[in-house]
Order: sequence, then C-alpha cells, then structure tokens
Amino acid sequence: MSTIISFNCCSSLTDSKLINPRIPTKGSSFLSTHKSFSWWNRHFLPKCTSQKHVQCQLQNGQKMRSFSLKECAISVALAAGLIIGMPSLDSSPMAYAANPSLPDLSVLISGPPIKDPGALLRYALPIDNKAIREVQKPLEDITESLKVAGVRGLDSVERNVKQASRSLKQGKSLIISGLAESKKDHGVELLDKLEIGMEELQQIVEGRNRDAVAPKQKELLKYVGDVEEDMVDSFPYEVPEEYRSMPLLKGRAAVDMKVKVKDNPNLEECVFHIVLDGYNAPVTAGNFLDLVQRHFYDGMEIQRADGFVVQTGDPEGPAEGFIDPSTEKTRTIPLEIMVDGEKAPVYGSTLEELGLYKAQTKLPFNAFGTMAMARDEFENNSASSQVFWLLKESELTPSNANILDGRYAVFGYVTENEDFLADLKVGDVIESIQVVSGLENLVNPSYKIAG
Repeated sequence: MSTIISFNCCSSLTDSKLINPRIPTKGSSFLSTHKSFSWWNRHFLPKCTSQKHVQCQLQNGQKMRSFSLKECAISVALAAGLIIGMPSLDSSPMAYAANPSLPDLSVLISGPPIKDPGALLRYALPIDNKAIREVQKPLEDITESLKVAGVRGLDSVERNVKQASRSLKQGKSLIISGLAESKKDHGVELLDKLEIGMEELQQIVEGRNRDAVAPKQKELLKYVGDVEEDMVDSFPYEVPEEYRSMPLLKGRAAVDMKVKVKDNPNLEECVFHIVLDGYNAPVTAGNFLDLVQRHFYDGMEIQRADGFVVQTGDPEGPAEGFIDPSTEKTRTIPLEIMVDGEKAPVYGSTLEELGLYKAQTKLPFNAFGTMAMARDEFENNSASSQVFWLLKESELTPSNANILDGRYAVFGYVTENEDFLADLKVGDVIESIQVVSGLENLVNPSYKIAG
C-alpha cells in the first residue's frame, strides 16, 4: 500500500516512500510506488472553481467545493523541472507504466498551452485553411482578454472582435473555397450566421456588457468549428491494414455519460458531454464507441478517483478488458498517437521510443478531463476497455511538459461539466453512456455482429 501523503504540508524525504514518475496502466490503479526514488511526492489538486450546473442535479442549493493550497513540494518539483507521479491504491506490479525520461528544458518552456477542450478539438481538425484560422484565433483570444480586469479587458476584447471581423470579411471567399462541395451550402449558411454574430458581439462590447461576452464568444466559436468541420470532405488517410477490420471512428462522435453520485450531499448525478475524435485516433475512439453501443460501461462503477485521474472500464472477474464474445478473447488495440504536422497516426510505439522527444501530439493532455486509454506497463498494444480522464491544474504544466503526451492514446475531451469530474468518487456508478451524434461515422461495428 502506498504511503498516504498530507495535503497540507511537504512530506519528509526520510519518512515517506517516494513516487516514481509512472503513469496510467491497466489494473485497479494507475500508479505505484517504486523502490527508492529520491524525489518529492506530488499531488495534482484539481482546480474546481466553475459554477456550471447544466444537467447536474445539486442538493442544498449552491454547490460547495473545498481545496487546499498547493503543496510546497509542487514548487520544488517545478523549479527542478521535474514531473512526479501520484501514489496508488495498491502496489501491484501491473499498476504502473514505463519510466519516462524528462523532456528537454527547451521543450518545457515553450509557448503557452491551449487548455480549452473546444479549442483543442477545433485546432485538431485535419484542415489547412489559413483564412478560417485567422478568424478563429482572435475569437479564441477573447478568453485571455477577459482575464484582464476593468476597461482594459473590454478594450482588448474589442480589438479581438475587430480583428476577427476584418479577417472574416477579407478571407470569406477563401473560406468558402475550402468547404467540401457536399457541405458548401451548410458552410455558407454558418458563415452568414457568424458574420451577424460578430456584429452582435461588437454591440455587446460597445455596451460594456462584460457578462454577455463569453456566452456570445462560445456561440461564435461553435459556428467556426462547424465551418471547419464542413471543410473535411472525407476521412483523410488509410488506417494500417492490420487494424482496418477493427471498429473505426472515421470522423467525430459525441456521447453523454450519466453518473450517479453516491455519498455526496451536494451532488446527486451529472451528465458529462464527451467529444470523441476519430480523425486523430480512429482505432481508439472506434473501440470505445463500439463498447458504448454494447452498453459495456452501463452500471459500471468508477474504479479510481484520487484527484489525479478518474478511471473505469475494468470488468468484473479476472479479465482486465473487454472479452469479445465472438472470439472469447480479450480485444486489445494498438497504441495510437497523432503527431502534429503528420498526416496519419503512428502505431505501436511511444514518441519517446521513436526518438521524437520534441514532437507535439495533436491531442495533448492539456485540458481538464482529457480522455485516454489505460494500458499495460510493458506492452504498448495492450489497451482494451479501461479509460481514464486526467484531472490536473494545467497552469502547473507548460506546453509539451506533460509526461503523458506521446505515451498514452488520447481520443477525446469532456466538453461540458468537466469540472464536476473532480467530485466523482470510487463507487459512483455510470448509469449510462449514450451516443448523441456521429454514430454514422463508426465503421466495422462489432456490436451489430450476433454473439
């Protein structure tokens, strides 16, 4: 059993076991202690400040959250350029991943990360249209502008809006030319709505209605994202032959995961909206969506929730993954990583094993609620049904510093109610996961095969 670490002070190097930087794998927990590594223990304490309550039933009025100050150990670890793991619930040899080397310092201090899941998904689309990106960028930047207090913040928002409007006006013909022919009418309709919406946002800013800015920004970015999706004509590459018969998500899909929360006076249940990205992880996302359609996760408990990750997917019995009834064997999928700038994912190897130490992943572990597959420590191609959602304070991790990137397959993000992941506990029950869009993008679905 791992040593319990206080949330309120630094652990003594002489009094506690120290945690090797080992990250999620299969089994009841992801991380494990490891002999005598002389590093500080570290907790990732999720930042829970959102007041969102859509589809989340709260008790006793407003939701209350509590969290302590960051441990001084975090500051020590960051100052040293170290990223340390979390203690596990057990010390099973199957409960940790390979020991990662630390990234180069120049990688650790590169530009600021994108942390919004919606923005990550928009930038991850397989398109190359500079004109629409020039509209998107200043609209995304409004988020940072709103962090500035008072008039200066609104002045910055106004500059963002004017820049986006100017880019739309100047680049509209180039944007339209980039639309897929079969989706052009829909895309043009969205651009007209975007143009009107920008004028409305400009009026909001001129009226100094700060509270109305963010909702309007979200609406406009939804239009932008939909226009960008209309630029994708067909699935952009061939999956390797050895994986083509597997369930594949050739595009995107969305699911709603309804969780019944136990023993929490403030929260009864919550629905998490998850977008699955098959453009960048077709095998991984297809495997999950196929299991969703089999109702594999319905009624399953949350099996780990420790402030670092939320995990589920380990079925009852000795098996650690999904047993395909047609073969009576565990169905496993390969490690699948899309490198930024590449046309197709790499399979079966971590980026570290490929020597791509400075490469960026198309779907990084930047957002609270990043969804990925767990796998065996020494076998890259052993993922089956166990999934996890990363909970962390992204501010503590600069772009490209996350040791999970390139080692575990991200295939989606929680885009609604993600903050409430921090409230989930072991034993809370997934009542259902239901597909709300994109099922038509699933090819080779095994759930339709009898037996």
